[in-house]
Amino acid sequence: MNDSSSNDTPALKKTPLHDLHLSLGARMVPFAGYDMPVQYPLGVLKEHLQTREKAGLFDVSHMGQVIIRPKSGDIKDAALALESLVPVDILGLKQGRQRYGFFTHEDGGILDDLMITNRGHHLFVVVNASCKEADLAHLQAHLSETCEIELLDDRALLALQGPKAEQVLAELWAGIGQMKFMDVRDIALHDVDCIVSRSGYSGEDGFEISVPADRAEEIAKALLGHPDCEAIGLGARDSLRLEAGLCLYGNDIDTTTTPVEAGLEWAIQKARRTDGARAGGFPGAARILSELDEGASRRRVGLKPDGKAPVRAHAPLFADEQGTQPIGEVTSGGFGPSVEGPVAMGYVPTALSAPGTSVFAEVRGKFLPMTVTALPFITPTYKR
Repeated sequence: MNDSSSNDTPALKKTPLHDLHLSLGARMVPFAGYDMPVQYPLGVLKEHLQTREKAGLFDVSHMGQVIIRPKSGDIKDAALALESLVPVDILGLKQGRQRYGFFTHEDGGILDDLMITNRGHHLFVVVNASCKEADLAHLQAHLSETCEIELLDDRALLALQGPKAEQVLAELWAGIGQMKFMDVRDIALHDVDCIVSRSGYSGEDGFEISVPADRAEEIAKALLGHPDCEAIGLGARDSLRLEAGLCLYGNDIDTTTTPVEAGLEWAIQKARRTDGARAGGFPGAARILSELDEGASRRRVGLKPDGKAPVRAHAPLFADEQGTQPIGEVTSGGFGPSVEGPVAMGYVPTALSAPGTSVFAEVRGKFLPMTVTALPFITPTYKR
């Protein structure tokens, strides 16, 4: 996979579903080192609405699936080891349950966001594709004394999202309705041993399915055989997560943003906060705990442009329509098909973060009015 073309550009990696994407007429684009489908003949707008109204199937096999196995055999040792890198209560995570978290660095910034599952004998972690190698090195550098770290490069990952996702998956496993949001189970689909979590990144009810790479196409075709399910590309995945107010690493969160600035303090449980049972002990704890107690100087907020034109990432934000008082920038923006209008997210000073506040975005030399809005833009339909 490391072969270089004649211009020394590394060859794009392919997921186990690459041939299926091509057969479905996908338009492929480079993404995080992979050749990925950005859309299918249905088009981004219809793919987005398909997921909101019925069910959509996404290939997220480019993401990293990692096992953290305690050398002692005691899952508590793996939990405490991982807690040294994330401000999340892993020790309190019950078997068969999943939790959102993030790696932080010494200045309190976010190295990556991830999903963490207690699998009983080990922790199962899903990380972003663009950070996969760095995350693996980070885990090995800090946890190798007590844990074995293994990247599962022989598995694919599918995301089935939407209000009909349960009905679609029930065709392959009748007991799927028993699962609640963030439950994780070992399930045989078509006699294929899969790890299924009731989660996703669209704001809709849904599932993520880890499947052996050599059986991924079989499972994908079985799901797509349902009349309510369509293949969905990265374009709609981005508009869906934006409407749901969910961060994209590298856009809305990165090493320059803290969890509190990003509005992610809900993911830091009481046990890891000031006066908690295991307060601090993670990189950047001094700054993060201080911001939890006293507030951060800026906040990630929802933004609604007053007009019809979308305001894209990196557009500068100002407090005044003359553009003399810079206050931040847009981190994600586009058209929200379910909202039927443009939506965006960005960072503004905390003093200007209340819903209803007016700010101005610079787009091609003009200062367009935007209104600070509560997130998310849609009502999530997670099955709790």
